[in-house]
Amino acid sequence: MALPKPDFARVFDETPVPLLLLTPDFVIVHANRARLEATATTLEATVGRGLFEVFPMNPDDPAADGLVNLRDSLALTRDTRRPQTMAIQKYDIPMPDGSYEERFWSPRNVPILDERGEVVLLLHRSDDITGYVQAREAARVSAELNDRLRERAERVEHDLFSRTRELEQLVAHLGRATARAELLAGVTAELTSTLDGEEAVGRLAQLVVPQLADWCIVSLVTEGRPGAARALRDVGSWHADEALRPVVAEYAATRLGVLRAGSLLDQALSTGRPQVQASRALEYLTSVLEPGRARDLVTELAPESLLTLPLRARGRTLGVLMLANGAARSPITAEETATATDIAGRAGLALDNARLYRQQRELAEALQRSLLTEPAQPDHLEVAVRYTPAAETARVGGDWYDAFVQPCGTTILTIGDVLGHDTDAAAAMAQIRSLLRGIAVATDAGPAAVLTGVDRAVVALEVGTTATAVVARVEQTPEEARRGVRRLVWSNAGHPPPVVLTPGGTATALQGAASELLLGVVPDAPRTESVVVLEAGSTVLLHTDGLVERRGEGLDDGLARLRDVLEELAARDLDLGTLCDEVLDRMLPERPEDDVALLALRMHPED
Repeated sequence: MALPKPDFARVFDETPVPLLLLTPDFVIVHANRARLEATATTLEATVGRGLFEVFPMNPDDPAADGLVNLRDSLALTRDTRRPQTMAIQKYDIPMPDGSYEERFWSPRNVPILDERGEVVLLLHRSDDITGYVQAREAARVSAELNDRLRERAERVEHDLFSRTRELEQLVAHLGRATARAELLAGVTAELTSTLDGEEAVGRLAQLVVPQLADWCIVSLVTEGRPGAARALRDVGSWHADEALRPVVAEYAATRLGVLRAGSLLDQALSTGRPQVQASRALEYLTSVLEPGRARDLVTELAPESLLTLPLRARGRTLGVLMLANGAARSPITAEETATATDIAGRAGLALDNARLYRQQRELAEALQRSLLTEPAQPDHLEVAVRYTPAAETARVGGDWYDAFVQPCGTTILTIGDVLGHDTDAAAAMAQIRSLLRGIAVATDAGPAAVLTGVDRAVVALEVGTTATAVVARVEQTPEEARRGVRRLVWSNAGHPPPVVLTPGGTATALQGAASELLLGVVPDAPRTESVVVLEAGSTVLLHTDGLVERRGEGLDDGLARLRDVLEELAARDLDLGTLCDEVLDRMLPERPEDDVALLALRMHPED
């Protein structure tokens, strides 16, 4: 259905907001109906006249500066070609009888530009907010009246004291509930701020003291040794009194080896339930500690009550949270116990999630490395490889490298990157890597033909992904062997270019022919080859984009940094493996955002 052609003039006139069109010299061109009604004017009496001629200043209010401010704002809008929003302005409107009516406005001025960017009109919007301003003034007067009434109420407050006791108790309860919610929110934020569960749980002591207790110790079960206090290790402690914090820390470090069987720690670990010592806690602890330094330290700490909570998740006890109060503070209340139990549960879940995440990362990394086999080491060629996973992913992804020898005796080097950072990407990577290796070995083909074969296989086998890759082949004729040089022939499918470091210490990116389409896009995409002659002692570096790409930085910037790093390292005459390690150390941030695969080839002189 065809849309009706809009009548913009009618839209302008019917807009319920007061609008005024002016020339750059502030002559009135047109006003809509809302503007005319708000100002009690007509088009016949205003169009073609200057704005400030039609609306002069109120002679009875010489201090009013609204029209002066409006003139300045319109001029600024015209000169800067930018809209201007003004604060509330007061300028009165002349009425037909010659009087002025007090008005307050919220103006906004917008330039209308032609094709050359020049101001041809000014659109002046002026919302009449007189009612709002007057209501606000009335509210202020009312507030002053309320203040006077409040003063009277305060004089009789002592008569209402008994009636407010219940309210005060409710407010106190709400305050405790708010503090509890804030504490739980802080604990949750701390536990989820890092993937290192042990580090996060170790900070609990500082979060719960002094809100829940005078001092605290957090201990974790050593993995593989559950069930006894001596299998614990302390990861955090804190005291409300700064002078006693070293005492708590030393007590935590010395107590575990001298606790007798059956202590509250043992019971919390074995039963998985909270253990309470509501009073005479010092007497109890001295009875379960062997004589020595730990007993002396706990005597100095002088606890009166204890609460020992297991940190549990999925039926397993992973640690213990111990809270202690001195005699000057009442025993831990039921509300505090409920809060501490909630915190212990969250800490246990964080520990278990961290354990599962760590296991997942370790398994994923092992899977990734199992897919990246050791490279071939042909005569007079040395190959080194490195793989670094991203810091925040599952440590499995689509980056790969490979080096092998074709039946014809030439060495093939490959590097690539499948889209994604998960097990699906790793599975697709394994398929593409295997296809590439199989095609190269079965056909003895060169890099371009190998990539074409992989392209067709990826589409035919419905691998369902895209990938970038570089395939390079090291070739040498008898004449080149006599001269001590080799040729590197390569083809690039949308991948960052290899970099060559000459024996003289110059690093160059092998741009060659323009980078061509990714694998898996068009099965018959044309593939070309480039060639460079390399002398003995040259080093070729193939890498994935994680080595050089950074947020807010172009690929050329990253390649320039890589060249600079290689040229700096060239002077140190490093072995190939050390060179790879140094490149990774210098190029990567502390927590890499992307996986990095690296393959380095060094050409040694022939006998």
